[in-house]
Amino acid sequence: MRAAVVLLTRDLRVRDNPALAAACANAEQVVPLYVLDPKLGRLSPNRTRFLRQALADLRATLRDKGGDLVIRTGDPVAEAVEVARAAGAEGIGMAADVSRYARTREQRLREECERHRMSLKLFPGLTVVDPGALRPGGGGSAYKVFSPYHRTWRAATWRDEVATPDRITLPDGITAGHLPDPPPGESPDAAVGGETEARRKFATWMRHIGPYPELHNDMAADGTSRLSPYLRFGCLSPLELANAAIKQGAEEYARQLCWRDFYYQIALMMPDLSTQPIRPSGDTSWRSDTDALQHWRDGLTGVPVVDAGMRQMRAEGWMHNRARLITAAFLTKHLGVDWRPGVQWFFRWLLDGDVPNNSGNWQWVAGTGNDTRPYRKFNPIRQAQRFDPDGVYVRRYIPELKGIEGGAVHQPWRLPDTVRRGLDYPGPLESHRDEAVWLRP
Repeated sequence: MRAAVVLLTRDLRVRDNPALAAACANAEQVVPLYVLDPKLGRLSPNRTRFLRQALADLRATLRDKGGDLVIRTGDPVAEAVEVARAAGAEGIGMAADVSRYARTREQRLREECERHRMSLKLFPGLTVVDPGALRPGGGGSAYKVFSPYHRTWRAATWRDEVATPDRITLPDGITAGHLPDPPPGESPDAAVGGETEARRKFATWMRHIGPYPELHNDMAADGTSRLSPYLRFGCLSPLELANAAIKQGAEEYARQLCWRDFYYQIALMMPDLSTQPIRPSGDTSWRSDTDALQHWRDGLTGVPVVDAGMRQMRAEGWMHNRARLITAAFLTKHLGVDWRPGVQWFFRWLLDGDVPNNSGNWQWVAGTGNDTRPYRKFNPIRQAQRFDPDGVYVRRYIPELKGIEGGAVHQPWRLPDTVRRGLDYPGPLESHRDEAVWLRP
């Protein structure tokens, strides 16, 4: 094959990138292409910044290998076909994805490739195991319970990691195109995007992965990898990460990567995962309370562990996994507010926000999803006392409470009146006081 185009989407890396590796192995000239899609660029300032940083980093890496990252703006289908025709390419390769938008894009691209007598080939790479590869017995389309999926996932034969291309040659006459500078974003302490940073953090994490089972719920210790944004944009291969974790005996961490795969196979079968409950019988009569919802968004509910989590998300574009559970459960199970506004708020701020994991986990917490105990209710104070016993995490993100020592920070309404009156921090929401037994002395 003389020339091929690789339409990059959420696989912004050169290491273990099956679509890029296949193109480089089978074509003399390769066009790594990314299309800035206006329909996606306006969704989240944080993710737009991270994406632009990742693209700039990838462009630098490809240039070091003799190639370039070709940038276009517009409809990804039209732009990909136009670039392929200009390059004299016989085909286009891309990573398979599961969202409704991605699958519609794939179908449109397939039709256009057929019309122009080009091939379209899809490759793995967004998950450890392909979302449609594992099916439950009895003819089911997807696993709906995690434990049997995990057993099958762990026993499956995974694909081999592919080699990193040594050299990439771009066809003559293909201009690289302009990559806009990263916008400011909304979270001042957000992580920097790109494969270079991903690999640095990956190497550091592998040296500290040992205590993960003991520390991953310790909110103050911050003992998680923080690699989820890099997985979301494909700056890091989930397969490489899973292989490295298992090699070091970190099965509990590999299990978390399995959860990620689990929700991808759910999303493949349920494209409306962000708006429609997985368990319709689990959906409830949600309470309409715009005031409570806004206080939750602003980190001003008066429940410190909840507010700390929401403020961390605004500051960093990321939230500790235990805090995600606590904040989501507080909105749905304690305030009784619909899970869908929570999904959208997380989408706005989280660098790792995607349909499968964000929406799937929200449904799990709300009782509409894949939790085998859908009516479970997490007490936020007990959660805080267990996973942030000394209040370190809370004081890190709520400066108004820095003067309160120890675990007393979790229940400021129980402090003496003279202390409480001096705090610039709200009491628990009025709408929540009567029903919140755990607020009482």
